[in-house]
Order: sequence, then C-alpha cells, then structure tokens
Amino acid sequence: MITDVEILNEFAHHEPGVARINNGSFGSCPASIIAAQKQWQLLVLRQPDEFYFNHLQPGLLSSRRVVQALINASDVDEVSLVDNATTAAAIVLQKVSWAFSEGVYSRGDAVIMLHYAYSAVKKSIQAYVSRAGGHVIEVPLPFPVSSNHEIIDEFRKALSLGKSEGRRVRLAVIDHITSMPSVVIPVKELTKICREEGVDQVFVDAAHAIGNVDVDVQDIGADFYTSNLHKWYFCPPSVAFLHCRKSPVSDDMHHPVVSSEYGKGLALESAWIGARDYSSQLVVPQVIDFIKRFNGGIEGIQRRNHKKVVETGKMLAESWGTCLGSPPEMSSSMVMVGLPCCLRIFSDEDALKLRRHLRDNHRIEVPIYCKAPRDVELGREWSNLVTGYARISHQVYNVADDYYRFRDVINRLVDDGFHCGMLS
Repeated sequence: MITDVEILNEFAHHEPGVARINNGSFGSCPASIIAAQKQWQLLVLRQPDEFYFNHLQPGLLSSRRVVQALINASDVDEVSLVDNATTAAAIVLQKVSWAFSEGVYSRGDAVIMLHYAYSAVKKSIQAYVSRAGGHVIEVPLPFPVSSNHEIIDEFRKALSLGKSEGRRVRLAVIDHITSMPSVVIPVKELTKICREEGVDQVFVDAAHAIGNVDVDVQDIGADFYTSNLHKWYFCPPSVAFLHCRKSPVSDDMHHPVVSSEYGKGLALESAWIGARDYSSQLVVPQVIDFIKRFNGGIEGIQRRNHKKVVETGKMLAESWGTCLGSPPEMSSSMVMVGLPCCLRIFSDEDALKLRRHLRDNHRIEVPIYCKAPRDVELGREWSNLVTGYARISHQVYNVADDYYRFRDVINRLVDDGFHCGMLS
C-alpha cells in the first residue's frame, strides 16, 4: 500500500505553502500519471504518423473499456471520451436543439434543470434550447437542505409546471452533485420520477461524481450521464466520459467538432477531432494502477475523503458558531460550511472578493458561496443570518493543518472586525 511519504512525493509539484482545500474545481494529478502522460506526448512527437495510425485508437479504446467497467455500462460503444462535462452537455443539448428545429419537438415544449445547475450548462441550455424555441424551467432547490424529500418535492412541482398548458417535458437535466452549493442529489429517484411522468429523456451532469461517489449508470437509469475524470479520478486535465444508453436517439448523437469520422458513432467521432493532444485520455489505465496502491481502491479513497471532510466541516462550524449546509449523507468529498455572519457576505461579488483575499493574503484556496436570504428571512437582521458558505474538499494529499489554518485565519479576521465591505 502507498505510504504517506509516497503520497507527498506524488503531489510534491503542488505549490508549497498553499492550503489547497479546493480539489473540486480543478482536481489533482499525481506525478506518476504526469510522467505517463509525458511518455504518450513524446510518442506523438517522435513519430506522429505511427502514433496516429497505430497507437491512438487502440489506446483510447483501452481507456473506454476501463470507464465501461467503472460505471457498469452494458457496452463499450455507449462510452465516449470528451474533453470535459461541458463538451458532453453540448453534445446532448445539440441533439435537443435539432429536435426543435426539425419539428420533432414543438415550440414551447419544456426542458427542466436544477436551479443550482453549473453555470456553463445553464448557458448551454440557453444557447441550444431557448434559442430553438424550448421552454426552460428551473427547479428551485432549498439550501441549506436537510433531506432528499425537500429536493424530490420541488422536482415534482417543477414537472407539474412543465406539463401544464399541454406542454411535453422533453429533457430533464439533473446534477449528481451540484457544484455551488455542493449537495449530492438523489439522481436515481429523480430519474425514476421522470420515467413515471413521461419525460422523454434524462441527462445527468455528474461532473464531480466519478471518484467521489459510487456510479452505476445501469442502476441510475438515465439516458445520458457525464463525469469528469480529472476532478476526482486523478487524471490530468482535461478528460471526461459521456455515457449514452443505447437507443434510436443515442444512435444519432454527434460531436460538435465535425471530423472525417462523422457518422461512425459518437465514440469514434469523439476519438478523432483532428490533430491535438489526446494524452489525458490515454493515461486512464495508468490511473487505475495508481489508485490500486491505496487500501480499498477508489471505494476506500471515497470513504476516507468523505469521513475526513465531514469531520473537518463539523470542526470548522463549531469553531465559527455556524452549521453545515447539508447532512453528511448528502455530502460527498466536499461539504458546505457556514461562515460567520459578521463577515457580511451579501453578494456573489463579496464571495469572490473574500475568496481572492484568502488566496492572495493567506494562501488559502477555497471557494466561497453567497446564499441570499429567502423572503421569509428578510425581516430578520442580516447580522444574524448565515449568508456565506465555504465549500471545502478533501483529497488524499490534504492534511489537517490545511483546515486548521483556514479556521484560524477566519477567526482572526472576525476578531479584527474584518468584513467584505472593507475589500475593494
């Protein structure tokens, strides 16, 4: 099994002195995988023709087979490798856009997404669906949240709204783990509800999922499922997979970058979008070897990360007199921790300024989220409301001092009378 010293060596390229408690945004890649990636890159540079004709497609197929086993896909042809979950969303939404423009869907038919959907996915829905005539409905999710029932109830209300006035709900876009705020969503239950309510298709945006929570695409039952391998699965940036359950619709899915492979199926189209660096997609088998060095493999890593981040989140909340944004069972390797009210995090701009202040002045890297008060809270004093949350992550390279440092810096800022209004 890998030792603590070996883990330190694998991530020794991380900038020294930075409390890096934001694995969720960009992930982390160990030195041994960076070395494996470099070998693939050198293979291209030594003899490009031999690489592209003899090595690229077999290598990508090996990576796709690894992903197939990881997510329990029924067929390797259901798995395509793409740059990131944003690309996967474009592929799915492009198909929806075509259905509107070709008259398969009627103008005003609905697409449902969660209010906390990732901003790039929201923009993609605007670009592909709204412009094509689709009616977009956002599911207003509660936060802080205490149970899956709260999410399910709001989702059912949104479905009823989507089906009103004779509309059809053509697509539901559901996060597996929302980004900001970070909450594990009951995707299996919501997918089941979609089937019962006659929703045509379900797309699960699971950018944070693989390596963070268990993923079984057959058990979840969605039509499309995507996740980044560079966030929580130790791959170099950037690589993701898109799983398309076999159906007449999935047979006509296409990569938005059209190449000579157009019409040969999405997996092959995605495997050749012109001369580029495919190395991050080719090292997936080597990543499996890295993960096997840990007790319990990826399941063991997930369990330990979850346990540590929940313990740490509770420690921070106790120190600051706040609370977690969701119960442990609705958290992954990330958890939302309330920040002291006196920091006056009243807007997204305040959250961004505080994040920058922590990075530039205290070498702490952590995302900050602003939770505007609900209508029922507006009558209360702002000074008594938790309006800011930190999203902390835990990955194998993190140590306890990373979080103690964050705790102590926030406590010093509070003691000094600091608030976000003081930041330019």
